[in-house]
Amino acid sequence: MTKKLPLILLSVVLAACSSGDPDYDATGMFEATEIIVSAEGNGRLLSFGIEEGDRLQAGSQVGLIDTVQLQLRAMQLGATKDMYATQRPDIETQIAATRQELAKAEEEQRRYEALVKDNAANRKMLDDAISNVRVLRRRLAAQQSSLGKSTNSLNRQMTATEIQRRQVIDQLRRCHVTSPINGTVLEKYAEAGEYATTGKPLFKIADVDDMKLRAYVTADRLNAIRIGQKVKVYADEGKDGRRAYPGTVTWISDKAEFTPKTIQTRDERSNLVYAVKISVRNTDHLIKIGMYGDVQF
Repeated sequence: MTKKLPLILLSVVLAACSSGDPDYDATGMFEATEIIVSAEGNGRLLSFGIEEGDRLQAGSQVGLIDTVQLQLRAMQLGATKDMYATQRPDIETQIAATRQELAKAEEEQRRYEALVKDNAANRKMLDDAISNVRVLRRRLAAQQSSLGKSTNSLNRQMTATEIQRRQVIDQLRRCHVTSPINGTVLEKYAEAGEYATTGKPLFKIADVDDMKLRAYVTADRLNAIRIGQKVKVYADEGKDGRRAYPGTVTWISDKAEFTPKTIQTRDERSNLVYAVKISVRNTDHLIKIGMYGDVQF
């Protein structure tokens, strides 16, 4: 009897430990903001040198869609704009002769006015001079109006052509496939040599340096959680191992939901839970998307 007592006591202790509360307040899965980058132009994918797992910098070029036709179109529009520019009339040069003629006619009118005043010339000569000035002024006004309308029309055509050219230049820019964020390539959907069309997915990228643990808590623990609260997060580290990370509560759902089948709560009998997001810096890159994690508030 005395030899069996330690074994009985050990069994009781183990049973008590196994029936105790877990050392976490909630569990969840790690996730990251994933972005699918799609083609923004049509053409053959001339280069696309990325692989899954590659780390990319925001703005770095990772591929190029054939741009030959767009470049030719941009050159054509540029030439058309230059042609319109050369067709614009030099208004001052074209009306210079009429201005000079009008100036002489006005001087002649003033001379006849002086002569008539001194009774050295008849009135008809003055009337003819005045009529000639009026004719030349109307001619000058008509020339200015016509040349002005022609210039305005050509200016409008130049503006429209420049808008089209800039649109083509923007399309050229979009043929350069770039990474929108600092992150890691999760999936690759295309290969160099394939034909890309606008909207076709090319690759998926995510910032795995900044992970989010989406955990679920019961209503009785919700009041103890605040946005900005510092918590301790645990990620699986192989068989029976866990690695601790500091975390910050960034979001608390205001709507209850049924407990997901893959998630455990502290009280597994609870059907309704609230989702909570906790930001975790994945400095060692050991946390993976979809990995289970625990949190202590």
